[in-house]
This record gives sequence, structure tokens and C-alpha cells, in this order.
Amino acid sequence: MITEGQVLDIAKEALYLIIKTSAPLLLISLIVGLIVSIFQTVTSIQEQTLTFVPKIIAVFLGMMLVGGWMLENITGFMTELWNSFSLYLR
Repeated sequence: MITEGQVLDIAKEALYLIIKTSAPLLLISLIVGLIVSIFQTVTSIQEQTLTFVPKIIAVFLGMMLVGGWMLENITGFMTELWNSFSLYLR
């Protein structure tokens, strides 16, 4: 039988994995947003929708670069969970 401590450990590992795998794309989006914001301030362009296209393109390119690493981490975590599944049923 799975204990409360084991459930908390799995949840903690899952949250850490979520943070670790989402961090590169969030940082890319943050940096591109900051650059576009500085550009808007310098040129006095106050168009609200200007940030969306560069962010989408940058996140898509980032996904192409780090997507394999993200998938590897997620599948490794799921494989580890499924391999230890019999331990949780006792």
C-alpha cells in the first residue's frame, strides 16, 4: 500500500519536473517580452498586440531546440513511475 509520504515524494518530484521543463520556454518568453517592451518604449509604439508574434515565434523556436530534452525528462519520470508501480500496490 502506498503511504502518504510516498505520495508527497511523487508530487514533489512531479512539481520539480514541471518547473524544470517549463523554465527554458518561460525564460525565452520573458526575455523576448522584455526586448519588445524596451523597443516599444524607445520608439514610442504603444501597440499591445506587438508582443504576441515575437513571443510565439521565439517560444516555437525554443520548443524546437529544447523539446527533445523536455520530452526525455517527462518520459523518464513516467517510466520511473510505471517501473515502480508494483511497489505501490502492496
